[in-house]
This record gives sequence, structure tokens and C-alpha cells, in this order.
Amino acid sequence: MSNPLDPEKLFGKGGPLERLYPLHEANDTFLRTPGHVTRGPSHARDGIDLKRLMMTVVVALSGCMLMAMYNTGYQAHLAIEAGAAPLDTWQTMVFQFIGLQFLSGSVLSCVVHGALYYLPIYITTLAVGGTIEAIFAIVRRHEINEGFLVTSALFPLVLPPTIPLWQVALGIAFGVIIGKEIFGGTGMNILNPALTARAFLFFAYPAQISGDRVWIAAETTPDGVSGATWLAQAAEGGVAVFASGLSWWDAFIGLVPGSMGETSALFCLLGAGLLIASGIGSWRIMGGVVAGSFAITLLLNAIGSDTNPLFNVPFYWHVVLGGWAFGMVYMATDPVSAAHTNKGKYIYGFLIGVMAILIRVVNPAFPEGMMLAILFMNLFAAFIDYWVIQSNIKRRAVRYAE
Repeated sequence: MSNPLDPEKLFGKGGPLERLYPLHEANDTFLRTPGHVTRGPSHARDGIDLKRLMMTVVVALSGCMLMAMYNTGYQAHLAIEAGAAPLDTWQTMVFQFIGLQFLSGSVLSCVVHGALYYLPIYITTLAVGGTIEAIFAIVRRHEINEGFLVTSALFPLVLPPTIPLWQVALGIAFGVIIGKEIFGGTGMNILNPALTARAFLFFAYPAQISGDRVWIAAETTPDGVSGATWLAQAAEGGVAVFASGLSWWDAFIGLVPGSMGETSALFCLLGAGLLIASGIGSWRIMGGVVAGSFAITLLLNAIGSDTNPLFNVPFYWHVVLGGWAFGMVYMATDPVSAAHTNKGKYIYGFLIGVMAILIRVVNPAFPEGMMLAILFMNLFAAFIDYWVIQSNIKRRAVRYAE
């Protein structure tokens, strides 16, 4: 006797819940491979599908996620120890409940405190963005793709810890709808959804996402504890800021104020190694970004400026400040919105590197240029590929004409 509550009968074709099949399919295949097999003529299958591809990217991001929680708590504890925040907050109640103290030297204490800021942002992103994805899948009658897993992992990492949750919800809704779904969904978007969401918040609510006091998770910040990022400080003081005691090693590890998951160039490099080894992240794009940034930095250093200190910041400082490393590894290499031809990837990455440093240095209003550089080049990725393909066609035509 067949089971009337069999999910395949309920959600399958002709079932009473057929319209909700995308929800069933997403839950059924999240942790296991479906038992369906190809029928009819044989098909060549790749060894990796969309689910495994996206999960590999999430694994590559895991180090940045852990660092996001640790550094958020670490910066907050430094502010607390300096008298920057009162101890009668709800975070204090949580610490007392689990028997921990606010200590910047305690890894567990820093991770727990940072998680109290990071996890609500991540959960809000998942809830709002995932609901929107499900609604579009049901209306369009297609499966819920795993592409949002990466977007939901990326978006909280490019936000400050103090951002209001309603802005997180508004930003991810804008990124998913305007940045992806209006183009047709996963695989059809021309813009990176996570960066589209951040750009919306950056221009709509600049005080909450780029102000000097938003980078340290403390209720109040006295004059003795600055929340400004090192990149913002460099925009005012240039190389002299770094000579005043700021450590390049701290910036490389990620023990500096900034967006929660962008500060650690070390974990970005570890993630880059996994993405390159798995063939998911393009080393051509990453190499192009490095080459473009290095070339324009040498030019700006040679030109110099008496009024703009950032002209004199060397390349080895640019790569550990702001979102340069994070953007190069995880955003610029987005397999959907980036260039697809091999030669096009070099050009695409090179121009991102040039524009990121140009925006960062030449325009003081935007001390972080990687986000805008990647979004701008997203618009030209298809044109670059078209130019490369047409160039190859013309070259072959001339060769065979001979």
C-alpha cells in the first residue's frame, strides 16, 4: 500500500503541493545526492555540479568567517579594556551566563563576542534572501539553486559589525532582486549580487556602513579609541600613519578595524589556494588584479602628491588594507559575472586592479575602491569576451586566407 504522505506524491507532478516542489527539492537535496538517473541517450557529466561548486566556495570562506567573529570581538574587547563601552549590555549578560570575561587575550572570548554581532547579520541575510529566492523559484517553477549559499556567506563579511539588521535585510533584498533575479536568476546575472547589495547600502546609508565609528562593536567610542579603518587613516596621514606604530603584520593577519570578513589577507590567500586548486577560482583574474594594482601603484608613487598622502602608499600596504585581498579572491572571480575567456580574464582582472587603486587613491570620498571597481568591470565583462572572441576569429581568418 502506497504512503499517501509520500513527498514525491505530494510535491511531484500532479500532486496537491506541486507548486511548492522547489521547497521540497531544496530540502531533499541539500545534504545528499538525489536518486534520479539520466534516461534516454547518454550524456557527458562533469565531475562537479553547482551544489559542490558553491559548497567549495563556502568552505574557502570559512577561515574569513572565523576571523570575522574573532576580530570583531577582539576590536570590541580592546575598546572595552580602554573604557570605551559600558559593561551593562546584553552581551555582558550572555558572557556572565556562559562564564566568560571580556578579555582581548582570550581567543574563545573574542570569538563568542564577535559571534553575537556576526550571527544575527548572517541569520538575517539567510532568512530574507532565502525567502526571496524561494518565492522567485516557486513563481518561475524551477529549482532553488545553491547560488545564494555563496551570496549569503559573502554579504555579512563585507559589512561592519554595528550595521542595523533592518538595513541588512533591505540590502540583501536589493542585491538578490535587482542584482540577480531580474536578470533571470543564478547563472544569468551580470552583477555580483553581494556587491550590489553592499553598494546599495554604501550609497543609501553611508553613515552606518562607512563612518569612522562603525567598525568597532562598542556602544560608545571615546576619543582615545578610534573606529576608523587604517585605510581611512592613511587617506589623511599617508605613509606617516604606518610609521607611527601600525604593524603590517597585524594588517596581514587581520587584527585591524574594518568590514568583518575583509580584514585578513592571510585567510583570503588560504581561500585563494583552495579555489585555485579546485579550479573554481580563476588564477588568471587574481594575477591580473595583482599586476594591475602593482603597475598603477608604481605610477602613482612616481608621480607623488603634496596634498594627497595616498599617492605615496606602497603596493605592499595596499594589498593588506581594506577589501583588496577579499575582493580579488572571492568577488572578482565570480564565475557568472566575470569574464570567461582566458585572455579576457587577464584583461578583466588587470583593469579591476588599476581601477581599485585609482578610486582608492585619487578620490578621497571613496577610500575603498575594490567594490566599485569590480561592479564597474562586471558591466564590461561580456564586452571583453566579445572583443577577445572577435579578435581570435579575425586572426584565424587571416591565417587560413594565406
